[in-house]
Order: sequence, then structure tokens, then C-alpha cells
Amino acid sequence: MSDIFREVDEDLRRDRYGKLWKRFAPYIIGVAVLIVAGTGGYRYWEYSQGQKSAQAGDALLTAIDAGNAGDHDQALQDLASLSNSIGGYPMLARMREAGETAASGDKEAALQSFSAIATDTSVDQQFRDVAAIRAGYLAVDLETRDQVADRVERLTDAANAMRAAAWEIMGLAAWKAGDMDEAGKWFSMILEESGAPADVTTRARMMQSLIEAAKGPAVASGDKAAASDEGNSQ
Repeated sequence: MSDIFREVDEDLRRDRYGKLWKRFAPYIIGVAVLIVAGTGGYRYWEYSQGQKSAQAGDALLTAIDAGNAGDHDQALQDLASLSNSIGGYPMLARMREAGETAASGDKEAALQSFSAIATDTSVDQQFRDVAAIRAGYLAVDLETRDQVADRVERLTDAANAMRAAAWEIMGLAAWKAGDMDEAGKWFSMILEESGAPADVTTRARMMQSLIEAAKGPAVASGDKAAASDEGNSQ
């Protein structure tokens, strides 16, 4: 008797599962299809993004090579194609475009381009700081000392990663304005900074030598005048 009951129970179970399958099979199959389609679509999207990234990288390298070879027009043309690219390539292209513009001799336009990046709040702060530094170097030759300070003074804080470059720009602006004492202060800060880039340190040392040479005759005249006064008093 137990075998009969077991067979009846199994038949009822199969019948129940069959009814459940008929009821829910379309949904189960639909979900399975969506999973497969979604996985395939995501894989295709990944492949497509990888292809676009590789193409953008090649275009950027081609532009850099053209710029290094002195063909700035070609470099700018290649960079323009990256304006709607993926990832960080549009921003890299934008920075490089400003640099190529400066290298081509149009410093005014380059200054405007770097300034636009430096004040663009949608841009990552690191890019904005680099753009401000690049604008600052150009502004030394194109703007007043106060205008230069407005651009980079916020970066002179001892905790800022760009501080050495900002100090150099402030020193150059003071030098151009004829303020040797102020210029010397900024260049001394660079020479005392162990983490300053080697090229910045080299230029700071050279500027300090120029400042000392510029001050030399004036100091010597002052010493002679002081000695003459002392002799007369005796």
C-alpha cells in the first residue's frame, strides 16, 4: 500500500510542478532571455568603449608627435577630433590644445584657453591648478604683477602640490616689476624647499644670482657712501 501512496504522491507533485511551469514558464524564460541579452549587450558596450579609448589614445599620441615635430596646426587638428571622445581624453586634449597654441606663438590665445580651464568649475581641481600655473607663466609676460598674483597666489600655500611653480611665477612677476627684495624672497623659498622640481630649483638659483648681481652695485655704492660719511665725521 505504501508504494501506491508514494506513486500517487509523486503524480500529484509532478502535476503540481507541471501546472506551475505552465503558469510561470513565460516569465522564467523572459527573465533568462533578458539576462543573456543584458550580459551580451554589456560585453559589447565594454568592447566598444575599449575600441573608442584605443582610438582616442592613438589620436592623442599622434597629436603630441606632430606638436613635438613643430607641426602645431596638424596637432591642433588632431586634438580637435577628441573634443567629444570618452573618458578624460577631451580634457587632456583641451590642455594640450592650449599648450600647442602657446608653442605656435599665440600666447594671448593660449592664456585665454588656460584661463578658461582654470576657472571652469566642472573641471577636476588638479587640472584647474595645472591650467592656472600654465596661465601664470604666460601672464608674467602679458599682464601686470597684480594680475599674475590673482591667478596663482592661491597656489602658494605650503600645502599645495603646485607651490614651487607658483612661487617661481610670483618671483618672476616681482622681478619684472623691479622688486628685487620680493623676488629674492620667492626664489629663496624654492631653494629651501627640498621637494621642489629640479628644473624650478635650477631656474631659482639662476634668478638669485641675477638678483645679487643687480643689487651688487647699489650695495657697493651704499657701503662707499657710509664709509665716506664716517670719514667726514672723523
